Amino acid sequence: MAQAIIQVQGVSKSYWRDSFEVPVLKDISIDVQDGEFLCLMGPSGSGKTTLLNLIAGIDRPGMGKILVGGTDIGSLSETALAKWRSQHVGFVFQFYNLLPVLTAFENVELPLLLTPLSKAERRKHVELALDVVGLSDRVHHYPKQLSGGQEQRVAIARAIVTDPTLLVADEPTGDLDKHSAEEIMILLERLNKEFKKTIVMVTHDPRAAEKATVTHHLDKGELS
Repeated sequence: MAQAIIQVQGVSKSYWRDSFEVPVLKDISIDVQDGEFLCLMGPSGSGKTTLLNLIAGIDRPGMGKILVGGTDIGSLSETALAKWRSQHVGFVFQFYNLLPVLTAFENVELPLLLTPLSKAERRKHVELALDVVGLSDRVHHYPKQLSGGQEQRVAIARAIVTDPTLLVADEPTGDLDKHSAEEIMILLERLNKEFKKTIVMVTHDPRAAEKATVTHHLDKGELS
């Protein structure tokens, strides 16, 4: 059996609204195997994105532990956690988060500027990532010159260019038409099956969830 790359152990998380504590996650435990494509589903406010952010090291649990590749990410300092995220996590968001003043190439290159790679090495990595997502012919295009589906492909290329341990995707098809959404999900499925990428995805879309290998439902902070 494959080793669990992510171990969520008894994790709870609350937020404070004025003087009221609002529980978001309640005693969540889940293992994600290396090479798994996990989908988290549930109604708005169920805690899906909170759990995704905890796994990605964007937020910290109130109680419990999260281990990724054996590292207890909740115990890292802010500086160490930021470095860990840059090395191990690729992010795909609903609204792409591309910089409009940069070309597709420059947007994908951004995460590599924090690495010791030479300019020539960075170019090789960027060209490979754009080739994987099928956009070798859009290298010099700006976001405004691309369709929504193409923008999301650029965002996925940026997420994989550092060859991260984990891809996290928050509603990756939420802003796309049906055809573009299907293309993005086929691409994520390929990254999982062909490139063995571990993916954790939040979605409302049952069609998107069909591409995952494992699906869990969250409701009122509890996992099923």
